[in-house]
Amino acid sequence: MVRNVTCLRKNQEEFNITMVHSVAVIGAGAVGLSAAVNVLQALRDVKVTIIADKFDENTTSWGAGGIFRLDLDYHPKKDHERISTLAHSDQAEESGMSFVAGTLLYNVPKEEAYSVMSELTFDFQKLSQTQLKQLNPRVSYKYGYSFTTLLTHTGTYLKWLMKQFLYCGGSVQCRTLSSITELQDDFDIVINCCGLNAAQLCQDKHMYPIMGHLIKVKAPWIKKFFWSEEFYMFPHNNYILLGGIREKGNWSTVPDMAVRETILSRGKNLFPHLKHAPIIDEWVGLRPGRPSIRLELEEVKCKNKKSLPVVHNYGHAGDGITLSWDCGVEAARLVKEVLTFAKSHL
Repeated sequence: MVRNVTCLRKNQEEFNITMVHSVAVIGAGAVGLSAAVNVLQALRDVKVTIIADKFDENTTSWGAGGIFRLDLDYHPKKDHERISTLAHSDQAEESGMSFVAGTLLYNVPKEEAYSVMSELTFDFQKLSQTQLKQLNPRVSYKYGYSFTTLLTHTGTYLKWLMKQFLYCGGSVQCRTLSSITELQDDFDIVINCCGLNAAQLCQDKHMYPIMGHLIKVKAPWIKKFFWSEEFYMFPHNNYILLGGIREKGNWSTVPDMAVRETILSRGKNLFPHLKHAPIIDEWVGLRPGRPSIRLELEEVKCKNKKSLPVVHNYGHAGDGITLSWDCGVEAARLVKEVLTFAKSHL
């Protein structure tokens, strides 16, 4: 009798042993870090490892302007709610979140963005030509909108995300991959946030670079953003970022003197006092361009004829900071779907 009870207890303990699933996240930019944190927050019994060969200032996210885009063709409501919550919290400074007011200008109306901008901002206003001239006599754009939006200090935010990831039990590998199938023996599922590297890692022919060039200047008197089709100016503490360059197909990451002068000339024409602003630094990076974001599950065939579930999450172009969290939520949902299915078929 005692023997039977012991055997029963042993079988019960073996049944209650929880299987821990290994999840790899390729990429350590805002998209990869957001996906990794979401998986750890949404799922129990998972071990998450970020695998990347570029971190911090070597990622494209690090050099982004950081403005929360409200003129997109899709509704970034979840991302806005989360970043807004951070900006209102006691973690605002540590996470790099703040609010900034300013003006968005176009030569064509952005009718499709009216509802988004008016819904997500409390002070949205469509400006008349008279108001535009009063704002800045040098402005020649036909349509203008003023509002307060969110601003991310991207370097600070990436560090904060990594801190959250490690606090939740995540681990990191500095490693260069030549194929996703290299991970088949060590991981149950992969989230692929490799950005522009998808052109090689996934043989994705739809990928293309969008070169961006930003100049950091010291101009503490500028407190509002200015954002147009060809030039933008985003204030960060006691410096501002000048940019607006979007060159599709340009793979160069070397600062070009002609491009630098173009940005500075556009800025000085609109804001003459910028001629007195000393240059602190400049950054050139390649945004991961694609006709549309790839956010889907794929069963990748491996050499041993087994398949490796891969959740692709890349191709965000210049919207990675704005859309990274919502895409991370969806990536985590797909991971949960795969692992739940696998558990039900044990």
